[in-house]
Amino acid sequence: MPWRSHRTQGLEWVIAEAPFKGETTSGDSYLVRELPDGVLIAVIDGVGHGAEAARASQRAIEVLRTSEELDLIALVRRCHHALLDTRGVAMSLALLNDATDMMSWVGVGNVAGHVLRFDASAMPHREVMLTRGGTIGLRLPMLMASTTELNPGDVFLLATDGLQPPLAGRLPLDTPLQTLADELLKKHGRDTDDALVLVGRYLGTGELAT
Repeated sequence: MPWRSHRTQGLEWVIAEAPFKGETTSGDSYLVRELPDGVLIAVIDGVGHGAEAARASQRAIEVLRTSEELDLIALVRRCHHALLDTRGVAMSLALLNDATDMMSWVGVGNVAGHVLRFDASAMPHREVMLTRGGTIGLRLPMLMASTTELNPGDVFLLATDGLQPPLAGRLPLDTPLQTLADELLKKHGRDTDDALVLVGRYLGTGELAT
């Protein structure tokens, strides 16, 4: 069933996902949590696939959903301690502040994050999230979040390693988001792993948000 496009505080977003071939349970999961001044976004890849991978990723989702702490590094550490008795997860985590048009993000493990600029003359046209090797719940690396400014129309994507790189490039950013997400999954998805990509378009507070 096609996903419906969602709107959350200046953000339009969609999901495209597929489980490991022959399975119905995916170890990949996501969260979009509305906050007073923005949105917390996570894409999580449980190690392996199947029920145990899903258990790990859903536990991380629960930590992110209920935590009052909104610092990205602190959230990753909270997830790490909550997942010590699981297989662990890889995770991309972003915090969007729609009052300042800034997005902070951090990645641990084999996850991907890209920002694609709507303005074709913007340099660089694409920004890539800095990721650190490791596994949340097993081996936590030294963490460092980075920050980037978003402009209305900019598109970002967070994806698990069930999608093979390169994920981005010169995508048609005026295309409906669900079409973009479905095409990324179709072109880059692997049937030997769970796969999930979240694609978002920043609307800001101007005309795009109406």
